[in-house]
Amino acid sequence: MAHNPLDTEAGTELFSSYEAEFKLVQADLTQKLDQIPELSGEPRKAALSSAERALEEAGELLDQMQLEKQNVPSGSRTKLNQRLRNYTTDVDGYKRRLRTLADDRAALFSGSRYRDNPSGALGGGAGPSDVQLEQRQQLLAGTDRLDRSTQRLKASQALANETEAIGANTLADLHRQRETIQHTTDILLESEGYVDRSVKTLRGMARWLRIG
Repeated sequence: MAHNPLDTEAGTELFSSYEAEFKLVQADLTQKLDQIPELSGEPRKAALSSAERALEEAGELLDQMQLEKQNVPSGSRTKLNQRLRNYTTDVDGYKRRLRTLADDRAALFSGSRYRDNPSGALGGGAGPSDVQLEQRQQLLAGTDRLDRSTQRLKASQALANETEAIGANTLADLHRQRETIQHTTDILLESEGYVDRSVKTLRGMARWLRIG
C-alpha cells in the first residue's frame, strides 16, 4: 500500500481521516455499481437506492475534504488540489453511471411481480408497497446522513479539544521556562555582585600590602 506523505504532517490528521473514509465509500460504491447490471426488479431498486446513498456519502466526504484543505499546511495543498480534482471527476462519473442504470426502466420493471401484474408497471403508477418502500429507504438514508454528520462533528470537536489542550500545555511550558530563565538571571546578577565585592576586597588588600 502506498504511503501517504500527509500522514506524518501536522495539521492533516482530519483531512487524512476523511480521505481514508472516502476511499472506503468509493470502493463500496464501485462494487455496488458493478452489481446493478446483473439485477432486475426489486433487488435492482434496492441496489440503486443503496448506491445512491453511497454516492451521497462520497459527495459529503468530498465537501468535508474541500473545507479541511484550508487547514492543511500551504506546502501540501498543491498535491491535495490534484487529488481532490481526481476525486471530483470520479464522483461525477459515478453520478452519470448511476443515472444511466436508473434510467433502464426495462431492467427495473422486469421482476416477477411485474410480470405477474403488468398493469401496475404499464400504468406508470406505484403500488402501496412501492411507496412504503421508497419512504422507508428515504428515512433510512436521512438517518444515515445524520449519523455520519454527527460522527464528523464529534471528530472535529475532539480535534479542537486536543488542539486546545496542546496549546494550554505549551503555554504552561513557556511559563515554566520563563520562570527558569528569570531565576537563572537572578542568580547571575547575584553572582556578579559577589564578584564585584570580591574584586573590591582584593583591590583593598593589594593597596594595604603596598602601603605595608
